[in-house]
Amino acid sequence: MAMLFDTFRWIHIFCGFLALCIFWIPIVTKKGGRTHSRVGWVYVTAMAAVSVSALFMGIYRLTWDAGPDVDAIPFSWFLINIAILSAATAWYGIRVLRFKRRKETHRGPAELLFALLLLGSSIAVSVYGWTIGFALLQYFPIVGMFLGGSQLVYWLTVPKNKAHWAVEHIVGMLSCCIATVTAFTVFGAPRLLHIESVSLFVWLLPTIVMVPLIIGFTRKYQRT
Repeated sequence: MAMLFDTFRWIHIFCGFLALCIFWIPIVTKKGGRTHSRVGWVYVTAMAAVSVSALFMGIYRLTWDAGPDVDAIPFSWFLINIAILSAATAWYGIRVLRFKRRKETHRGPAELLFALLLLGSSIAVSVYGWTIGFALLQYFPIVGMFLGGSQLVYWLTVPKNKAHWAVEHIVGMLSCCIATVTAFTVFGAPRLLHIESVSLFVWLLPTIVMVPLIIGFTRKYQRT
């Protein structure tokens, strides 16, 4: 199992670094253009690998080897939560394009399952965070609660805006970017900078930066 864990860890590091390097390209390039589409798919593929590997590593740490670090268990739950957040938001960003012509509510089990999983896991992890007094788990899952809830609302209501699919695609993919950068600030940056801990503000900084972008793009496309 240790060898398998190391394999997933290197997959996670490589794909996470790739996603971190290219996530901005679809944001700044022409929407629907060749570069946007091709780099976007590379990003989604990388994040799929990141999500699967993070989920495995989180479960591994919880069930086989938590290690001597007292924060290993809380960080394992964070890893699992952010894996679900990454997968659910990337999946959402893709599926809204698949059903962009819908004129009624959508109750596809795959779409609703991811939204419910994101909402439910975020609530559970936040409750656990408050129980043990771990700030990262107390506050970061609020992002997942909001996104999971908003995804359910989108699927279960009739679209009112002509460009609803464009708005939700951007929301989904930028939310996935939040997961990408947050994971780096929590796990990658401390190791690269050789520091033992990072403040809660730095952990939440990607959310603080990305949310105005999401709001700006949403308002822009809602006017079309």
